[in-house]
Amino acid sequence: MSKLKTINIKGKDYVEVHERLKFFRANYPSFTLSSKVLEKTDTSILIKATIRNEEGRVIASGLAEESKGSTFINKTSYVENCETSAWGRALGNFGIGLDTSVASADEVSNAIAQQKAPTTYDLNIGDDNWDKVLSYVVANKKLGLGKIVSNLEKKYKIKANVKKEISNVIS
Repeated sequence: MSKLKTINIKGKDYVEVHERLKFFRANYPSFTLSSKVLEKTDTSILIKATIRNEEGRVIASGLAEESKGSTFINKTSYVENCETSAWGRALGNFGIGLDTSVASADEVSNAIAQQKAPTTYDLNIGDDNWDKVLSYVVANKKLGLGKIVSNLEKKYKIKANVKKEISNVIS
């Protein structure tokens, strides 16, 4: 197998899902990659991706689960993120992009982001108010980080990690 393009995350090389997918499509045109939602709730989704050969026999599969709102991206795109992760795992289990790990770069980045993601406890804002805070930040970007944080501090207890999240939204 040819060497796939990797990205380095914390000193280890990982293959991104789109690289695995391009390789799969180019080298296995008669195989299929399909997705099935196994469970979807108001807060999470579980997707199974399956690779089948030209006879329809299952060759490999992969599961992924994402929580709505667990990362900034997952606030709006947790379904898409989950499907991409499931594809990456199925392609990895098929043997594509296994130079260093079954996990794709996307999965590793997402896992790191979830570890760093602020929690309700860290925010001291509460989930019901976090959307209001984000709306306020987006609507008032022109005020700048200092003024936005100052205004929000009058209404909520805001810790340093929240200031970083607000800064990310502004930029």
